[in-house]
Amino acid sequence: MALQGNLRDFPFAQLLNLVNLARKTGLLEISHKGETAQVYFRDGRLACALSTTEDSSLGAVLYQNQRISPNLFRAIKSKGGAIWDKELGLQLINAGFVSRETIFSSLQMHNVSIIRRLFAWQDGAFRFIPNEPLPEDKISLNMELENLIMEGSRHIQEMELLMDEVPSLDVSIKFSDRSESNLQKVNLTVEEWKVVSFVNPKNSIRQIGQATSMDDLQIRKVVYGLLQAGLVELVRSSQQRPLPVTQFLPNHSKEEQRSLVNRLIDRVRGL
Repeated sequence: MALQGNLRDFPFAQLLNLVNLARKTGLLEISHKGETAQVYFRDGRLACALSTTEDSSLGAVLYQNQRISPNLFRAIKSKGGAIWDKELGLQLINAGFVSRETIFSSLQMHNVSIIRRLFAWQDGAFRFIPNEPLPEDKISLNMELENLIMEGSRHIQEMELLMDEVPSLDVSIKFSDRSESNLQKVNLTVEEWKVVSFVNPKNSIRQIGQATSMDDLQIRKVVYGLLQAGLVELVRSSQQRPLPVTQFLPNHSKEEQRSLVNRLIDRVRGL
């Protein structure tokens, strides 16, 4: 029987920790706002992370990381998915286009980027299916979860701090009165320039994040930096309220939290 629940009760970091402690093999599937993520584990290690909103094929991952040329990527795409990632990897290595290390490092970066986004999901139905095998066409990784969990915890803490400064992504930003003079004194990053190009009271921070392909944490960090530099200011509405920070295992005392965690660990181990 699959373990099921909602991230409101058991955040993603907690689920990763449970899989790690129980050294489980299987599939953790999470659905959130029209997106579904599939995270495969083997003996408590990350094997593969997939998302319905991203192309996780090896060719696309290598192209996104600028490891293969546009022409080679188009040639791979022309095969229409007829070639598996494992077979493609061998062909690329044998032809001298990439190394084995490049393939695994690119896949690891892609997997980590998906995992990072999952830490920001504050709700969403999940289920863990024990012993569900990785799709045969995918290359299996063998990544320790401890570092991912630690990074995810820092991610949550950073998000909570940023939410104090930028509580809602549905507010807009505009240039401050002295932004032109301030702009001459600072060196903006590529990400900051992208956001600056969309600054308009008609555009919400959420819309800017979507237009620049930034997740919630990234867009908050960039906007916070621009606010601190005095380049922009928030356009507040009397009807907009700060979004509450989701608490870890909400509505439970510390004793109840520990009891819930212990019961869930026992449940996962018994699957």
